[in-house]
Amino acid sequence: MNTKVSSSQYGNVSTGSSSNQAEGLRPAEDIVNYLKEYAREKPEAAALWCFGIGFFVGWKIKPW
Repeated sequence: MNTKVSSSQYGNVSTGSSSNQAEGLRPAEDIVNYLKEYAREKPEAAALWCFGIGFFVGWKIKPW
């Protein structure tokens, strides 16, 4: 049984931030773009989510 795996099977695997930029991976920017698109498609649902999250955070910090 041969368990040797060549590097070509997994592609160019490396660590570091430069490899993420080279591949075009930007999770924060992708999430923001997704949320903007969702808000354009469903403004009522987005407004309710914002209200709910704001109510919950305000309730937890109790500013009064």
